[in-house]
Amino acid sequence: MTHPCEHVLFVDDDADVREAAQQTLELADIPVECFERPELARDRIAKGWPGILVTDIRMPKMSGMELLEQTIAIDPDLPVILVTGHGDVATAVKAMRSGAFDFIEKPFAPDYFIDIVRRACAHRRLISENRALKAELARHLPASNGLIGRTPAMEKLRGLIGNIATTNAHVLINGETGAGKEVVARTLHDMSGRSGPFVAINCGAVPENLIESELFGHEAGAFTGADRKRIGKFEFANKGTVFLDEIESMPLSLQVKLLRVLQERALERLGSNTTQPIDLRVVAATKVDLRDAASRGEFREDLYYRLNVVQLHIPPLRDRKDDIPLLFAHFLKQAEDRFGRSFDPLDPQELARFSSYDWPGNVRELRNAAERRVLGLDTLANDAGNDTDLTLPLPRQVEAFEKNLICEALRKHGGNVTATVATLGVPRKTFYDKLAKYDISPADFRNRADNE
Repeated sequence: MTHPCEHVLFVDDDADVREAAQQTLELADIPVECFERPELARDRIAKGWPGILVTDIRMPKMSGMELLEQTIAIDPDLPVILVTGHGDVATAVKAMRSGAFDFIEKPFAPDYFIDIVRRACAHRRLISENRALKAELARHLPASNGLIGRTPAMEKLRGLIGNIATTNAHVLINGETGAGKEVVARTLHDMSGRSGPFVAINCGAVPENLIESELFGHEAGAFTGADRKRIGKFEFANKGTVFLDEIESMPLSLQVKLLRVLQERALERLGSNTTQPIDLRVVAATKVDLRDAASRGEFREDLYYRLNVVQLHIPPLRDRKDDIPLLFAHFLKQAEDRFGRSFDPLDPQELARFSSYDWPGNVRELRNAAERRVLGLDTLANDAGNDTDLTLPLPRQVEAFEKNLICEALRKHGGNVTATVATLGVPRKTFYDKLAKYDISPADFRNRADNE
């Protein structure tokens, strides 16, 4: 069945020309509607014409140029092909500057005519699909805070979130690295109605000797250097949501204290002997099987069952490839706004390439692909860090180099932060600031190192 965008509206006051054009297009299986009077064609367009327009320039009462202007006013994206006589080429060129898609001179060869028409139809279809993607994005975004997807798995996930968002139940999110666990956590918080803030903590990125103070705060004099009282992340998130990413990285000694907070709904600052009530929801995320980790003694079993009141699984991108066009359109718009550049959506060849790729970095990798496209780089480069776009401003080049240097050091040391900091020769605080800036997780490199 022919796509609606591949329909032609042909306008010419010459009956012989209309008949010849109709026969040519129909023999090529291209549906066509012919009009003698331009105003009738304009009225047809005003009612909503999904395809393209082919019109003669010289016609009585209304010229092709006038029809072009009125068509653009009705639908700026509708491709218009002008049919010209030998002496009208200059006019046709002027028309293209005014928004015409192309022009063709009389008499024209049927094959050439069909080729121009098909190119215009393909352009129209691409624009139409892009419109549909934007409409789909607009439908999803207000309701799901960026949790984008129309596959059954994502529809199911949104349904589960909707059912539990307003409850106080703790949630465990399971998914591969880059699958979008923080997006799910933020969506839960935004839909919960909780008055407090959303606080995200990557348990794998905070040094073990600092994580207790970071989460629970401390009193003045609690340890060397603690010259004043400090409110921890949990206390700051009172009446809100705490998102604990990479919960499997939390030290066992600290898991005991977290369990107590969840059970008693109270916390105790480091160095304090008093507890204070706290109202918060904990959303934890992991990329490992915590039940297996608990059976091996690597994670507290009682904490696992306390967190696992509700478990949400985010499918990897390779299992929901139908969501790729929608997601990519979303990330492309973000990248365009960020870098001040504009790009067309995916063409059929690119989409086929994306669909055959497994996306080991999941949604995060797809977002990076969108950014790379806007920057003029290969979207699916195997080693993005080795590519340098010398047309970028110097600060962007420096950032790209710095990010690659950190990643290479982490890869070399198997994600060991202490060894990486020593190699780079930077203060530990500076290093963690860089990790946050470039969205780098040392845990990702520990896994890579184990697999290499």
